[in-house]
Amino acid sequence: MKGIILAGGKGTRLYPSTIAISKQLLPIYDKPMIYYPLSVLLMARISEILIISTRQDINKYKKLLGNGKQIGIKISYSVQEQPRGIVDAFFIGEKFIGTDDVCLILGDNIFYGAELPRILMRAKEENKGATIFGYHINNPKDFGVVEFDEKGNVLSIEEKPLKPKSKYIVPGLYFYNNNVIKMAKKIKASKRNEFEITSLNNEYLKNDNLQVHLLNKGIFWFDTGTPNSMFKAASFIENVQSHQGFYVGCIEEIAWKQGFIDDNQLKELGNELKQTDYGKYILSVLGGNKK
Repeated sequence: MKGIILAGGKGTRLYPSTIAISKQLLPIYDKPMIYYPLSVLLMARISEILIISTRQDINKYKKLLGNGKQIGIKISYSVQEQPRGIVDAFFIGEKFIGTDDVCLILGDNIFYGAELPRILMRAKEENKGATIFGYHINNPKDFGVVEFDEKGNVLSIEEKPLKPKSKYIVPGLYFYNNNVIKMAKKIKASKRNEFEITSLNNEYLKNDNLQVHLLNKGIFWFDTGTPNSMFKAASFIENVQSHQGFYVGCIEEIAWKQGFIDDNQLKELGNELKQTDYGKYILSVLGGNKK
């Protein structure tokens, strides 16, 4: 399975902060926003990853992450000329996906929880068509909302409904089989001239090929597309790291735990940043044997 991080768009909800820079390069507490979705793909043992961003920002991502060799993975890059919806990632990434299955994550989505690696591996290994997730929130109007019957079966997914039929929304993490390329090409642009991910998921649902896994209370999710949500996510991460001693979204540590890099490579990465708390943490991982 391959992975795609969609880090395009103009980030207008964050203006003026994002007038000159991609929002996924902004810091969420002590690391760039894109580290968090990248860490999710690493936890799913996905080592071939495509990052999609705008023409003006793509070289900044290359400077930040390079080709991924330093953490034992392979990172490629593609340009999204204009925002055309989440499904556009599959048109842009068609050659990259090839004959593989794919996991798509939005570049401004943060997931955290002790059970997250297990959930990701289950979704990856058991997916037969499309696997998405349901997350309970109090105000679901701004998201794709999942409708269930009395037995818990999925009836529909509705994009930004005025009257939501449940409080379960679909966060920006999706697993698809290789048919996603063919399915995506069936989707017609919406009224706002975008190819909606909800339309794609409903295509899989019509073919009885969609699974929705509900995320329990031990999993935390943030859509960091507004200043308020960025602040809440940063505060949460600071609290976890300060009180629990484990770093959220530390891509070097996760790559090491997954066996993508060895002890010596991790030590080298830590030494490059040893003047920062982040680098000191990487070095402490080896001493504490936190694998």
